[in-house]
Amino acid sequence: MSTDNPDDHSPDARRNSLRPDSPCAGYCSTSHGDEVCKGCGRTWDEVLNWIIYTDEEKAAVWARLEAAGLVKR
Repeated sequence: MSTDNPDDHSPDARRNSLRPDSPCAGYCSTSHGDEVCKGCGRTWDEVLNWIIYTDEEKAAVWARLEAAGLVKR
């Protein structure tokens, strides 16, 4: 009997495992006063709090960025 978690093979699990650690595109406009970064599409709060977000919170941001076509890398 396999001990694999069936969720580990879901499309979402595969997509999450291929994502970089952060959506940062390397040119943050929130540091220049923009409410939403022109580089990655995250809000100032999302950029600021990314390091403390749970995996679920990060996945929700990734999903929003992907749905809006804002992922640049």
